[in-house]
Amino acid sequence: MTIAHLLEDFGIKTPVEPASSFSEEVIEEAKLVSFETGYTAGWDDAIEAKDKETTRISANLAGSLEDLNFTYHEAQTQLIESLDPMFKVLTSVILPDTMAATFGHHIIDHLNEMAKGQISEPMEIVVAAGEGNAVRALLGEESTVEVRVREDAALSPGQAQLRVGQSERELNSEALIESIKDSIDAFSYQFKEDNQYG
Repeated sequence: MTIAHLLEDFGIKTPVEPASSFSEEVIEEAKLVSFETGYTAGWDDAIEAKDKETTRISANLAGSLEDLNFTYHEAQTQLIESLDPMFKVLTSVILPDTMAATFGHHIIDHLNEMAKGQISEPMEIVVAAGEGNAVRALLGEESTVEVRVREDAALSPGQAQLRVGQSERELNSEALIESIKDSIDAFSYQFKEDNQYG
């Protein structure tokens, strides 16, 4: 004799309907609904995974671009800071020396340009005291017309006034160098301000 009758049965007894009570249409409909539900759940999971991956890639790209931008600005700042002393030497030593060495040729070039079509007009060059002989020497080499060269103590070295007929032109290498220096200083100042305050 078994003891099964003494033990409590915890199993759920569900009545099983005979298989013949379900029609093929109901079974196919249930399979279709089950497939649709599974397909939709899979599709939703795929879209969610794609969105997470897109968000992660976008965040990585934004971080990389930020790093790249910082590196670019850092390199640009170092470049400008390293060029600043060179610009100071350029405007305080090299340009003034170059202008002084070539100022006479510069005068002759401007005079030739002014004289085009006015060769018969009187020509005059007024330079600073002590610069007349250098200009006359250059004219002796290149000029076939008579040009009056005069010195004026009111002019500083690197200044000249040219007259051809009624046309006049003033050359001022110091003002030009000062203008270049001011432009470089303004650029450096603006760059530093932009870097400091964004």
